[in-house]
Amino acid sequence: MANSPVPVLTIDGPVASGKGTVARRVAEALGFHLLDSGAIYRAHAFACLRQNTNANDIKALEDTAKVLALEFLGDQVWIDGANATQEIRAEAVGLAASALSAIPDVRAALLQRQRDFAKAPGLVADGRDMGTVVFPDAALKIYLTTTAHERATRRALQVVASLGTTNSPKQLIEKGNSDTILGSLGLESPLRSADAVRAQVEAQIRQRDAQDKSRAIAPLRPAAGAIVIDNANHTPEQTVAGVLALWRLRR
Repeated sequence: MANSPVPVLTIDGPVASGKGTVARRVAEALGFHLLDSGAIYRAHAFACLRQNTNANDIKALEDTAKVLALEFLGDQVWIDGANATQEIRAEAVGLAASALSAIPDVRAALLQRQRDFAKAPGLVADGRDMGTVVFPDAALKIYLTTTAHERATRRALQVVASLGTTNSPKQLIEKGNSDTILGSLGLESPLRSADAVRAQVEAQIRQRDAQDKSRAIAPLRPAAGAIVIDNANHTPEQTVAGVLALWRLRR
């Protein structure tokens, strides 16, 4: 990819590393556009399911990817002018996204769609291959991580805190809305402790890490020139402040 005239900041990292929260807040602070790359694959799958597209019709899948009208507004995902934030987090959509993302022609079409988000005044891109594949010439590349144990502890506290509220605990797993990690935990009882939840979350996070790092296409790893931030002892606000300071120095 040639150098983009639009400034791009990428934030990659494993599941539950907090990169979605950090990316959103950095984008807001800079007045930049935001790209949630995981949501773009889910949005494509949602559109294909809604249109009843044949999963074996590669041309139709590719065409849907090319014309997908997608916009990120804060933590909301809008498709064709409608708020589809909750719909794209459904389990069926997640399963379809996983299958469709393995098709090379679909990935190629969505790669260009992701690059199309680089518009003035700038872009903050959040994902797992933003700095390695999608925007290899980004002005600043961040790789945000910490241990699986720490990530599971944070997420378990979020889940337990949500019990007894109007929020579904299964909507707190990935990007604050996905049920892909805790889909099998059965958190109906408000008596579940954070420790009990954490052990199960950590097992699934470790499995997801292994899958992301070993996949043949765009494996999860720090990009060349990326600044690795272990945010184990940082609040989200501190991490955001650090990224913004690095951006000012880099720019």
